[in-house]
Amino acid sequence: MNYLRVHLFRQINRNKQDIPGLVWTILAIFFILTMVYQPAVVFQGAAEGLKVWWEIIFPSLLPFFVASDLLMKLGFVHFIGILLEPVMRPLFNVPGSGGFVLVMGLVGGSPINALLTAQLREKQLCTKKEAERLLCFTNFCTPLFMISAVAVGMLGRPELGFVIAGTHYLANLIIGLGLRFYYTGDVVSNYNPGSFSVKKALVTMLRHQRKEKQTIGRLLNDAVSSSVRKLLNIGGFIILFAVIIRIFAEAGIIDLIAVAFAAILVPLGFAAEIMPSVASGLFETTIGSTMASQTAVSDLQIIIAIGFILGWSGLSIHAQVASMVAGTDVGLRLFFITRIIHAFLVAGLTWLFYPSGQQVFYWVLPAAASTTTYAFSTQRLIFSFFLIGCCLLFILTCLGFILRQAQSKYYRNP
Repeated sequence: MNYLRVHLFRQINRNKQDIPGLVWTILAIFFILTMVYQPAVVFQGAAEGLKVWWEIIFPSLLPFFVASDLLMKLGFVHFIGILLEPVMRPLFNVPGSGGFVLVMGLVGGSPINALLTAQLREKQLCTKKEAERLLCFTNFCTPLFMISAVAVGMLGRPELGFVIAGTHYLANLIIGLGLRFYYTGDVVSNYNPGSFSVKKALVTMLRHQRKEKQTIGRLLNDAVSSSVRKLLNIGGFIILFAVIIRIFAEAGIIDLIAVAFAAILVPLGFAAEIMPSVASGLFETTIGSTMASQTAVSDLQIIIAIGFILGWSGLSIHAQVASMVAGTDVGLRLFFITRIIHAFLVAGLTWLFYPSGQQVFYWVLPAAASTTTYAFSTQRLIFSFFLIGCCLLFILTCLGFILRQAQSKYYRNP
């Protein structure tokens, strides 16, 4: 026995790369033994994950997956890439085609941003470093989930949607602006401030469509088939992590993680009751957010916990993102680091803007302050976010135009 132990350690010391494989093997064996020992717990976790995927994820993401796949194959990404180059390159140091990923990430959430980033990289429309930066600041939670599911459904407080969604978006954009200075030497093409042209963008898109020559029936069939396959993959990850959370909760591991969080956060004024939800949110955001909304603590602590969970995104989303970029050379180390930064940044911004966010809501939607039914208010809230998004896009476009004009003058008169 001692000989085998010594021989094993010698093999591991010689080949350090064998350690991850050995660890995953042990975890897989432990997982199978757990399924045999606690089949009821595994079944309950799988049923919860399947319910979340079928009732929330599948119907909300399928239209965005199909639409984004169609737009990619129709060459719209080339069109938007030329138009948004004056905005995306100066602000985020990524190609203009990254603007398409940013918009779809804002509307459809993660992991659709990872899917589109991987497609840009496969088509050589961005470099490896540009793809890694783009992946980091386009990883959003869907606005409908934050506003309807969390603010209205879980909390019954639609006015908190401004705080939850606003801080989430703002923190990601801050990260994007900061990442523009990370590895600036690797760009897909030289940026020409005078290259902005609607005609050029349209010609490029039409040239792509003539080159592909695919019928609309073929495009729809491929888009739907590809989208359903990817959503089945996402569903598998959601069910897997729902089972893991159930097993960890039954084994007391979630409580141990909560105790570790409590040792750090309770001295800062946070309630110990909120820690199990944060611990669960490390693995899956929907489950963690639901647990946080049911905790008997102050509203501020609840939305800080939810903001932290949504900013971190959960290991389930991390695994889904990894599966989407698995066929490319895009690394995930920077993505993991920025998720940690995003979580703490959202928590800090939530603490800073919590009272202001409520006042903004009541200023925009004064009727919602006295109503007890939230259906109509939610529709107005979503419409307000749409208008705010349009204004933000207009401001970014104007800013990009000003930067382009300034750089054009600089290049003409150095």
